[in-house]
Amino acid sequence: MTTPRRTATAPFGRALCAMVTPFTEEGLLDLDGAQRLAARLVSEGCDGLVLSGTTGESPTTTDAEKSALVRAVAEAVGDRAAIVAGIGTADTRHTAELALEAEKAGADGLLVVTPYYSRPPQDAVEAHFRAVADASGLPLVLYDIPGRTGTRIEPETMLRLAEHPRIVAVKDCAYDLLGTQKVLAGTELAYYTGCDEYVLALYAIGGAGYISTVSNVTPRPFRAILDAFDAGNTGEAARLQQLTIPLTELMMASGLPGTVTAKALLGALGLPAGPVRAPLRPAGQGAVDGLLAAYGELVSAS
Repeated sequence: MTTPRRTATAPFGRALCAMVTPFTEEGLLDLDGAQRLAARLVSEGCDGLVLSGTTGESPTTTDAEKSALVRAVAEAVGDRAAIVAGIGTADTRHTAELALEAEKAGADGLLVVTPYYSRPPQDAVEAHFRAVADASGLPLVLYDIPGRTGTRIEPETMLRLAEHPRIVAVKDCAYDLLGTQKVLAGTELAYYTGCDEYVLALYAIGGAGYISTVSNVTPRPFRAILDAFDAGNTGEAARLQQLTIPLTELMMASGLPGTVTAKALLGALGLPAGPVRAPLRPAGQGAVDGLLAAYGELVSAS
């Protein structure tokens, strides 16, 4: 493998997967499946695994399930990969409690989404993140995804939050490349794109890497983009990014949530996933067939 660049600014590695949470056919947490999937992802090139995020169905898993998942995955991967635990809720006190539980369970970092639904102003958003950062000894990844939360972490707020010693990274789903560059230029925050189509674009302007949903099924093709860029072959990196677009579009922009498409494709490939939890519904056979075809084309071309 190519030696990672700027190691100090990629605290959880470069290639991270936003891992699905496997369930049994009865809808229970499948810890054995989670361990097998985690081991596969790491062996296929993932530096880190993000658990209980959007793709991990965090709104429909219990606090106990979240902790059990961290423990199981930590046992499976050991020190071969970083584990970032999603703990974000709409309640500051609850989020701080989950931070402590994730730390006890063995997480290496915390993914904390902007409080949703209540739409707090920026001073309240800042106070929320500072309170969570003070609650445990783990480093934080701020999750900026206003399309889901209704509230942006504005660049000026990011600049202030970067002063906190345990706020070290951002999962960037804001679709604001100008704002992202302002924060990159003014801080040492590690920016991970959460949008698979931006993997190369963000990396090329100083990002740390990615937290990818599509990597649940194709970890190697996405890591190859970063490796090619680090080797100085920017043309090859662009070609590899373009190869991923058909599958990314089907998985992330076809009208179905990424959790649904990722689990559908994993299941079709015989890999641990299981059903989604309501209110999500499984993908239809037509969608599965299309996903399989795009997956096959990407794998054969990579």
